[in-house]
Amino acid sequence: MAKKIYFNSKVPIKRNRPANIRFLFLLLLGVFGAFLIRHFAIDIIQVTSPSMQPTINVGCRYYMEKITYRIRKPRRKDIVAFPSPFLKDHNLVKRVIAVEGETLEIKNKDVYINNAKLVEDYVFHSRDTVILEGDNLRPLVVPKGMIFVMGDNRDESEDSRDWKDINSGEHIYFIPVSRILGKIILF
Repeated sequence: MAKKIYFNSKVPIKRNRPANIRFLFLLLLGVFGAFLIRHFAIDIIQVTSPSMQPTINVGCRYYMEKITYRIRKPRRKDIVAFPSPFLKDHNLVKRVIAVEGETLEIKNKDVYINNAKLVEDYVFHSRDTVILEGDNLRPLVVPKGMIFVMGDNRDESEDSRDWKDINSGEHIYFIPVSRILGKIILF
């Protein structure tokens, strides 16, 4: 005769603890990954000044990627973010106009790089018949490791043409490449 086998229905069911640990690990990994991406690769910025209009509008948010300038130097016409050279805890967004080694000159609002007029189809002048401070600038050679930046809304932008040190009153014409926070991505 065959033996009868009985199952005890009061045996406790084991909970799958490794699944809970796995979920917690994946959650922490996701949070850490998001932190790394935000800190080292991509950030979101909001523009609060009309200095880059019509290219970049006030109040809009844009992506700023932080990897490009670890691989290569900035190029003319790149749009970059960097700490203000005169306002503490304030970042600015401007367009790179000249890079190290280039000679820059501004004559009646027209920009010349190495004696050749720069074609700038992105520039907007709200007062194109008025010559403002910075609309004429003697030739300047951009030093090594530096850039010269300007806003696209030229008549409303404070930029490399007219920044001055608060203490000494000397012009601040150039931004160190090492201070660039990232490149603005336009879609």
